[in-house]
Amino acid sequence: MKIILPLLSVFILCIFTPELKSQVISAKPDSLNNNSKTFYKAVGLTSAYYAGSLFILGKTWYKDRDRVAFHFYNDNKGYLQVDKLGHTFGSYVYSYVGFSLMRSSGFSRNEALYYGATLGLILQTPIEIMDGVYEGYGFSWGDMAANALGSAIVIGQELLFKEQIVKYKFSYWESSYSRKSNGYLGNSTINRLLKDYNGHTYWLSVPFNKIFHHGNIPKWLCISAGYGANGMYGEFDNITTYNGVDIPYAKRYRQYLLSLDIDWTKIKTNSKLLRVILKGMTFVKLPFPAIEYNSKGHFKGYWLYY
Repeated sequence: MKIILPLLSVFILCIFTPELKSQVISAKPDSLNNNSKTFYKAVGLTSAYYAGSLFILGKTWYKDRDRVAFHFYNDNKGYLQVDKLGHTFGSYVYSYVGFSLMRSSGFSRNEALYYGATLGLILQTPIEIMDGVYEGYGFSWGDMAANALGSAIVIGQELLFKEQIVKYKFSYWESSYSRKSNGYLGNSTINRLLKDYNGHTYWLSVPFNKIFHHGNIPKWLCISAGYGANGMYGEFDNITTYNGVDIPYAKRYRQYLLSLDIDWTKIKTNSKLLRVILKGMTFVKLPFPAIEYNSKGHFKGYWLYY
């Protein structure tokens, strides 16, 4: 659920940005006042979406958990840090969407940075507080640091390069471990997307022409570095049984990957429908051949990795 919520916010970017572009005016020092109607509309839409998201989160993610006194939880070593990269990704998506919406609405770059690019940290913090009052979870300073990093990736690039050169992306493929877990890693495709961290990979994609500065390289062609982990039947250590059924032994290990990718924002088209589709794929890593080096000391190649 915590991965799905930020991805849903992409639909706000896809659906409302074309409408808001028609209201763009020249950015002036008082553009926040000039665009107050658009600003409050965006705030209203975001608030309604976020309130609904928190309500759904409480009814699903925490439904089997008891409310307890606020407490802390150190999960920095959990899931070989794949969970932490998920927090960074969620915050990054919110901040990227917030910044992009404000810029497309005619706000100044500084206003978009202050009010839009900080959105990831702002929206993720209440979720961390909710974790702090439910049994089995807890307020995690590691999660907060990961959330701050997600917003910082957007803000830092704008301050350094005045554009988003590096794209932070997510890919998922249901792992073989989920089918051997007797439901521990989920019983349905959506459930496994949330629980099967073995299938999560997080990527940083950079256009080749930003590295090699060669005019013949397509602007949309990227090189992508990814991180994931495998062999995980538990947060810190693997469980051996679940619901009375033995779980097979698995060695936990990290994966470091190198692959190709596409920057969808660099593909030009006159089709409004295609622009919406491409915008919605901004944070999705395209399946491509990949090379893996893992913490077991092995190299591995894939014709297609996702």
